[in-house]
Amino acid sequence: MKIKQIILRHMKMSLLSPFTTSFMTLKEKEFILIEVLNHDGLSGWGESVALTIPLYNEETLKTNWHILEDFLIPIVLKNPISHPEKTSQLFSHIKANYMAKSALEGAIWDLYAKEQNITLAQALGGKLTDIEVGISIGIQENISDLLSLISQYVQDGYKRIKLKIKPGWDVEIIRQVRQQFPDIPLMADANSAYTLQDINSLKELDNFNLMMIEQPLAHDDIIDHAQLQKHLNTPICLDESIHSEEDARKAIQLGSCRIINIKIGRVGGLTEARKIHNLCLSYNIPVWCGGMLESGIGRAHNIALTALPNFSLPGDTAASSRYWDQDIILPEVTVHKGIITIPSLPGIGYKVNKEKIEKLTLFKKTYD
Repeated sequence: MKIKQIILRHMKMSLLSPFTTSFMTLKEKEFILIEVLNHDGLSGWGESVALTIPLYNEETLKTNWHILEDFLIPIVLKNPISHPEKTSQLFSHIKANYMAKSALEGAIWDLYAKEQNITLAQALGGKLTDIEVGISIGIQENISDLLSLISQYVQDGYKRIKLKIKPGWDVEIIRQVRQQFPDIPLMADANSAYTLQDINSLKELDNFNLMMIEQPLAHDDIIDHAQLQKHLNTPICLDESIHSEEDARKAIQLGSCRIINIKIGRVGGLTEARKIHNLCLSYNIPVWCGGMLESGIGRAHNIALTALPNFSLPGDTAASSRYWDQDIILPEVTVHKGIITIPSLPGIGYKVNKEKIEKLTLFKKTYD
């Protein structure tokens, strides 16, 4: 592969409704789109999932732009790339900055799949043609609103409901949800809102037949999670703590979790995500694909990754209409009875709506 040109776009899209976690409320999403072009005019697309403020991790949109512009893009333009996997090797001397690396590597994976005239899912080794998906529901103003949303998404057929929790919005909320929905697959996501001092409250969640509790403790911890897991019957799922195959290996061997959420941006790209998937498969640790409120382009990458065999739990890849009045891909991502069909077009499988992208672009810059 020889990259001719790379275009960065600073995008802004308004969410249909605010999305609240234990640490933030988002009403709109600003992000970076990356377009990578070859000499034949084919384009590959990637998306940075970094937020504008460093709350999920230390990266931001501005730091991603800096790392891309000053370090990663020059590397790609100077080096022929025989396969997208080589991209992560070229980036290996740049420490961390996982979301910046992932965005550019993702665009290169998309371009590679298009050059080979295969889907991105096939390029990654995915065999599934349909994937089960769930829905993530943020913290609501009251329990009535939450129960109403759950009812709506259960009727829509989503295969799993994830609820954001935090101290004061946890045990009693889950209890009321379980009273009204005793049989739905249900999980809780704490986004690092607790410490080991909250162990008694977390143990109470064992009463509600949850699929998992996601990242209850610190964002960079695997030691205290191992201690907590010994006291819980409910599986712990790690999210923010896992940035690499090596992180996953240590967490599994310590007993810090029984499930891992793989987010492409968090782990530095599709190559590392696939390595983590393969490692977890060898340890019989199920994985699922988490979401970061992506546009359709990032969502398409998630769908392709989820075609790998060990994604045995429903992920967070909801329909485009869950978040956006109009997405930037054609057709938009749709969910039918909790199922997304893997698209069959080469690359990410969806056409990019360039007209819509241009309308939503705040700033763009071209590198060649």
